[in-house]
Amino acid sequence: MSATVLYTPEVLGLAVRLAEHGWDDSLPFQAEARSPSCGSTIALGLALDACGQVERIGIRSHACAIGQAAAAIFADAVQGRSRADIAEANEAIASWLGGQASLPDWPGLSQIAAARDYPARHGAVTLPWKAALAALPEPARNG
Repeated sequence: MSATVLYTPEVLGLAVRLAEHGWDDSLPFQAEARSPSCGSTIALGLALDACGQVERIGIRSHACAIGQAAAAIFADAVQGRSRADIAEANEAIASWLGGQASLPDWPGLSQIAAARDYPARHGAVTLPWKAALAALPEPARNG
């Protein structure tokens, strides 16, 4: 496969659109994630509403175009989702990238589906979900 299949105009457009979700130091839940395969990094800041669902997001990305596109896809659809929703999506994406499942039902993910054929980009695809899970507190366990 050629790089032109991976870096489509849609992917590059998403990467540019990531600027709509600029970094905000005031967001209370913050974390960074790094892809060991390509070195891409992302810093993610989140604020939750009273029900524990994402209300606001800010992103600072030093990633390849696929990582930036994945971050834009994540940011566009994360509002109103809980930590559990994000964890479920992260597992589904990992299974899909590993060839064990079909494309997960996260809006926009089909725009970077070609990345599945490029294992060196898998870490960049999962960066925003990993950063969000690192930033958000795990629910308290009873018992």
